[in-house]
Amino acid sequence: MRLPSTLFLGLLLLSIGLLQSCSSLSPTSSANKIPVYAWDGGLNDKTDDEVLQTLSDWKAKGVDTLMYNGGQDPADYARIGKLAEAAGLGLHAWIPTMVQKPRPELKPEWYAVNRAGESAYDKPAYVPYYTFLCPNEPGVYQFLEELYTSVAEVEQVAAVHLDYIRFPDVILARGLWDKYGLVMDKEYPKYDYCYCDRCTSGFEEQSGIDIKSVEDPTQVQAWKQYRYDLITSIVNRLAEQVHAQDKRINAAVFPGPHSVAKRIVRQEWDQWDLDQVFPMLYNDFYLEDVEWIGEMTAEGVEALDGRASLISGLFICPDPKSKARQPDPENHGLIPEELGAAVQVSMDNGAAGICLFTPGRMTKKHWRALRRAIYR
Repeated sequence: MRLPSTLFLGLLLLSIGLLQSCSSLSPTSSANKIPVYAWDGGLNDKTDDEVLQTLSDWKAKGVDTLMYNGGQDPADYARIGKLAEAAGLGLHAWIPTMVQKPRPELKPEWYAVNRAGESAYDKPAYVPYYTFLCPNEPGVYQFLEELYTSVAEVEQVAAVHLDYIRFPDVILARGLWDKYGLVMDKEYPKYDYCYCDRCTSGFEEQSGIDIKSVEDPTQVQAWKQYRYDLITSIVNRLAEQVHAQDKRINAAVFPGPHSVAKRIVRQEWDQWDLDQVFPMLYNDFYLEDVEWIGEMTAEGVEALDGRASLISGLFICPDPKSKARQPDPENHGLIPEELGAAVQVSMDNGAAGICLFTPGRMTKKHWRALRRAIYR
């Protein structure tokens, strides 16, 4: 017999309350628990009952805050936020920034242009969704400001989370070269952005250098810095607007910043006015082991120098038994036997917590390993 929805919700909330009360007496529920965040999405089309069941399950397994990718409608974040609150989870609105699908309000000339003269609007690099906007266009900033401000105004949203806040990868992570059939031993024109008229003329006005006439633009450090600064400017202006709503702002970033992020996606994120950064420490993408996660955490913490906290982003292997046979690195990730060590090296090197990509990729063994790792 199926219980009426309202009765089901009432019983479920009562059960959650009892579980939380009991767990507060458990030695594993001390104030020393490592904060756990989780990136996920896809809940908009589910019923309230289904969403609450899912979020309550994640909460019981150790997740504290949901980084929710729910599109751009503030109403969806309000609904999921209320259910997250009922399940005992915090909610951060995870919304891509520079990657935007073409639509009437975004003009084709606002999209980034590579060194070969191709626009990301109709000739994106690597994959069809890499439709990156140019951070130098005033209309782009206005669009983003309105988007993030409207979501930050939602009562249930504790923070907004920027993603794809960068240029396209001028060099892919080493583990992805085979997937795309590329050898990325230098910065090739097809993947080097942005050479639109606004960017190149702005740089010439600032530096006196006509970058289009330079034999090898990749060797001009001032041109790299100019593009770092374009992204930094957008982030810091958005941060000012979000903070004006008394909300926090954070971002998913590449590892580093100096060893990876600046070099391959033009992110100088230690200069961003954020409350938290979430480096995506996906070690398999870089053909690195778990110890590398600790090294990247240490580099990031040192670079931030206390201006923001760092949450280590951990990539989970969805099918550990078949990992060795999977040719696509996006099917790799941490197996259960590695997860505890990844948490440990993150915290030992100064992280303020960890973030899972994603709870849906976690196996039962992963959840058991996580529980052992997050209670200190």
